[in-house]
Amino acid sequence: MQLRATAILVASRPHGETAAIARFLTESHGLVAGYVAGGRGRVLRPVLIPGNRVALDLRARSASQLPFAKVELVESRAPLLGEPLPAAAIEWCCALTAAALPERQPYPSVHDACDGLLSAIAAAPSARGWAGALVGYELLVLRELGFGGRVARPDPADWSRFLADLDRLEAPLREYLLGERREDLLAARARLRARLAQIGA
Repeated sequence: MQLRATAILVASRPHGETAAIARFLTESHGLVAGYVAGGRGRVLRPVLIPGNRVALDLRARSASQLPFAKVELVESRAPLLGEPLPAAAIEWCCALTAAALPERQPYPSVHDACDGLLSAIAAAPSARGWAGALVGYELLVLRELGFGGRVARPDPADWSRFLADLDRLEAPLREYLLGERREDLLAARARLRARLAQIGA
């Protein structure tokens, strides 16, 4: 496998003393994983932050081997992690993407929506500017994986109704997408939900 593409880093975990295993969302190859040598070092640690856009060079000698990944930062979303609401939204968006999508199956609409959502979180002056896109992203992931119905995207203009619609979406996410890790993953969504509720308090 050889792949060069711009990708969204959606997950990273330590491997050994200095390396990391990262997962990337690409437009043409979907979700891919790679071994990043030195991923926990001073140079690459700020790059391997979920939500960042990176230039990815992925290479493997065989289809069964975990590819080696080289990454360069294209766009950092790390400054947003100091703000509670954007940080919670990025955490949940990336966790959902990494957990729900099967590897090496392209979902270009999911890639574009994920990138758009992360850009909206970075650009909007408040959560009301991206909250609708966040729920729209959840609905899109459900629909693309074959579990979505004809659910209208909630309107953040009516905040209390929006939060109620957000709560109703938890059940299909739990049942269809998150598998055995659903409690850990839904904890990230619960943190986001609690912070969104403070807006209308």
